[in-house]
Amino acid sequence: MVSQLLDPREPKNLSDYIVLGVLALHIWLAWAVPAPYNKYLLGFAFAFWRLAYNVGIGYLLTVQSKYNLLVTWARRLRAFEQPGKNPRPWLYNLLKTELETKIPKDYRMDEAPIEYNTWLAFRRVVDLILMCDFVSYCLFAIVCAHKPGDEGLGMLLGRWVGGIALVGFNLWVKLDAHRVVKDYAWYWGDFFYLIEQELTFDGVFEMAPHPMYSIGYAGYYGISMMAASYDVLFISIAAHALQFVFLAFVENPHIEKTYNPPPPRLRAESESGSQTEADALITKELNGNSDAPQPVHNMIGSFDVFRVTDASSLIIVACFVALTVVTPTSRTYQTLAVVNAIFWRLWYSVGLGYILKKQSEKKMYTRHFLKFGESTGEAWRQWKGLYHISMILCHVSFLTACWKMYTYPEDWSYGSVLLKHVIGVSLIALQLWTSSSIYESLGEFGWFYGDFFFESPRPPTYNSIYRFLNNPERVLGAAGFWGMALITWSKAVFVMALVSQLLMLGFISFVEKPHMQKIYGQNLRKEAGLTKFVKKSLPAPVKRWQQGVDKVLDETKHFAEDFIDAALTRLSAGSSNFVKDTTALFHKPLRLSINRIDRDLAGYDPKHYKLSVEGELLVAPDEKATRKESADARVSKDVKTKVFQYGAPIRVKWTAPANHSKKDWVGLYLVTDNRNRDFTEVPSLGRWIPTCRGQYDTTTDEGIISYDEKVESEGVEGPLVQGEMVFEGDKLWWTQGVYEFRYHHHGKHNVMSISEPFEVRIPLVVKEGTELTIEEAENALLPIVRNCLDRDPEIAPETVDEPWGAHVERDGKYAERVVYAIREMFAIEFSPAVVPADGNVKKLAWRVVNGRIVLAPYSMSLQSKRPPTPIADNYK
Repeated sequence: MVSQLLDPREPKNLSDYIVLGVLALHIWLAWAVPAPYNKYLLGFAFAFWRLAYNVGIGYLLTVQSKYNLLVTWARRLRAFEQPGKNPRPWLYNLLKTELETKIPKDYRMDEAPIEYNTWLAFRRVVDLILMCDFVSYCLFAIVCAHKPGDEGLGMLLGRWVGGIALVGFNLWVKLDAHRVVKDYAWYWGDFFYLIEQELTFDGVFEMAPHPMYSIGYAGYYGISMMAASYDVLFISIAAHALQFVFLAFVENPHIEKTYNPPPPRLRAESESGSQTEADALITKELNGNSDAPQPVHNMIGSFDVFRVTDASSLIIVACFVALTVVTPTSRTYQTLAVVNAIFWRLWYSVGLGYILKKQSEKKMYTRHFLKFGESTGEAWRQWKGLYHISMILCHVSFLTACWKMYTYPEDWSYGSVLLKHVIGVSLIALQLWTSSSIYESLGEFGWFYGDFFFESPRPPTYNSIYRFLNNPERVLGAAGFWGMALITWSKAVFVMALVSQLLMLGFISFVEKPHMQKIYGQNLRKEAGLTKFVKKSLPAPVKRWQQGVDKVLDETKHFAEDFIDAALTRLSAGSSNFVKDTTALFHKPLRLSINRIDRDLAGYDPKHYKLSVEGELLVAPDEKATRKESADARVSKDVKTKVFQYGAPIRVKWTAPANHSKKDWVGLYLVTDNRNRDFTEVPSLGRWIPTCRGQYDTTTDEGIISYDEKVESEGVEGPLVQGEMVFEGDKLWWTQGVYEFRYHHHGKHNVMSISEPFEVRIPLVVKEGTELTIEEAENALLPIVRNCLDRDPEIAPETVDEPWGAHVERDGKYAERVVYAIREMFAIEFSPAVVPADGNVKKLAWRVVNGRIVLAPYSMSLQSKRPPTPIADNYK
């Protein structure tokens, strides 16, 4: 991009001169506008171009990824068609000159696919935005740059050397990233078309996740250092944060959809082994039955005040906060807070480390519970509670100590006070991101050291953050402690951070690593991606020196391990009761009653429009009750309101004059949502389908079966046409209620026809005074689950034993539909997490029956029914 634009030897075209002209305008503004107005103007310019990048380009890429919208626009404009077929020959000639000038060899616009041509045109817009974004940022830094008055020579040199180093590193990251991904990925080519290649993780992509957006912005902070300006630093942080938002909402969803689609649904559970050997063993230990569904009430990420661990944690945090606020900030209480924090850190790292060490060697923790008739699953449950509460105590005590040692700055501009807070907050955010990435990779099992308790562990995980680091918590996991030390600028907090860092390193070296070597052996990866990349980049003399250092460190580590093992053995003598079980511890607008005729409606008579609805009936008309009381009450009449199955496709047939607007559309609404019969007051929220194809830019054409078919018209002036469409999946409302379809005119909300109302209902399976068998639950659930999974062959099972597709785990909407249906059918409520955990209808039915048995003594419908057999026997 830069070389083609600035190198005079490269061919230039109109778009290049436009970009150069806009860049020259920015430079002139920086020079001609007096200070401080040039700073405000350039700051606004950078904000504009940054939003054009992250919001503007982000929007274009999103709609292109979801709907192929940019290619649709190009096709509709006929932008790349020859003048004989193109109503805009000037546009064709302009694009042809622009694109063929840039690629003088092996490219002809008339011969290239429209997707490729659209991508090349999109690149010209990207060039303008990215170049203006970078230049406006640099100019803003230049006009903000100054030398602090009290700065010494050493600080001056440090700022410039560090800044130049960061800018140089940034340049190298960008160049190496471009070497790996080429122009195709640099300009988001895979949003437009795909080539036969896989995602590449080479060079700088082995150093850090998404290097162009993470370490690739190091230059921003280097420029901030050289400018010595907090304005530049804060605008750099804001721009970097927006880039991460762009990554999370634009690039990551597209990468996941394109390069990591859900695998095909396996037709039988035996094909997949829906549970691995480790999963089956854990389920058996926790539930006493390997066929039972897995528990989904995870400790991390789901706070439940009814759970003793979470309730205890809440009480502990409240007590710590209350004591911190109530007690004075004196030397005595500061000392007590620091001692308390160090004590809990010692317990968290040394105490729990000792338990895990003995659990790894002798199954000490498990043996304790087996002695009292408990299982390994119970031991792990108790351990999770102990570890979780200890972790909270460790971190909350550290924070309360920092609060006691913190003094609010009287002058934020004094010295480096503001800089310390900025760096400190950044380090805290880094630790939070590291912890989140570790849990995302390891899950509940790995987070709570499940392989210390179960003998059939999962293989080592090397995805997410572990692709780059073997032990990310070794350094990044303690970043927040050093961040708090910088913010408080207290010697005591620095000591606490140092103690925490050293204890974490000791825990990894003497507890985690030996256990990993013991159970995984040769399956462990010796070097992470970052380590391999650094070693590969070192010169030969440095490599030899590094190998010698590694040898010395290994010998020192083995000596330290032997020494500590001997010390722990002596310490543990006579202390069999060292550990005790601690787990007990928007408003509707004003509607004016003014009758007016829309200009677009002139010549159209609503009497010529008609809608009819067909679907899969839930019950026959004669099965409906005619009583006046209860929920079954129904008025006896000749025309019965149709009742359709929950989630089943609904077919709509429409009739309209032959000259109807091609932008007419049909929407689905609850009857109670609209009071006006002539105008729709609420949005359809995606539950709509156009009557004709090719009139809208997105994939709303999905669902159209036929349109504009001639139909005989008796007693009607002018010919009529008809069409048919089907509403299914996301086009439906996934809740019970009475609905209607509305036919709208010309892309607006003027209503031309309304269908007869119909009801969508979920049948209540278990009636009062009856019990539910697993077979009945399976038979009732299977059709409903198939409807909830859109009857997609890749997702929905054919039998109760078949697993559903991986889409259920990735897209939470499917699980929400299923648990809503279960609540209405069986009067029992589940978390959506149980649906992907169970994996098939058989286990889900078992969970339903099991839940009803447990709740039977407290149910009004089953209050006289006690479970005749234990749960396990009932399942068998």
